Amino acid sequence: MKIISVTSLTIPDVKVIKFARFADDRGYFTETIRIRDLRTIPKAPELHDFEFHQINESYSHENVLRGLHFQHEPHMGKLVRAIEGSIIDVALDIRVESETFGKAILHELSFDKKADSQDWLWVPPGFAHGFIAMSKDTRMEYACTGWWNPQCEFGITIFDKNIDWTLADKELHKKFKELLPNAIINEKDKAGMTLSAWKQSKDVNKFMSSLPKVKN
Repeated sequence: MKIISVTSLTIPDVKVIKFARFADDRGYFTETIRIRDLRTIPKAPELHDFEFHQINESYSHENVLRGLHFQHEPHMGKLVRAIEGSIIDVALDIRVESETFGKAILHELSFDKKADSQDWLWVPPGFAHGFIAMSKDTRMEYACTGWWNPQCEFGITIFDKNIDWTLADKELHKKFKELLPNAIINEKDKAGMTLSAWKQSKDVNKFMSSLPKVKN
């Protein structure tokens, strides 16, 4: 896995990991993940102690919105990339003691078969995650540091007016707001908790500012 760069977003815990692809007239080849390399990235030490337990794939039609999802027991960090189409990805800080609690940031992920690199987005435990699809056919891949546990899965509604977007990229936020009224979203996600309800939840103390970086 040839890692080209690691960039922190406006909430520094969320990072973009750019990796190389090697192309010729036949197509391209790439190592999408090599665990040894992820564990030695100088600019992402928080990844060094994680193990990845499952890889998920989702397919979405245009304007489908998924999220905002998170879980504990085990906590789940996600490496996310597009394998077809493009999305606007959302990461919301739900760590109640964090200086950026309640703030959401955005990052565009897309697939271009001609590009010589691609991005992983690292969304660590302590963040709710979701996205809106901008392509007719959109497929996403998630490498997850915890296995799915439906008994400990939660959601924050994207429609909560208390989500703070001031750290989000302004152009992406404008595009996101234009897409949101026509978003296709299931009832479970639409009925997710508000941030106020989450702060009152008995589970909120499982998502503090500093989660232990331990292997699951």
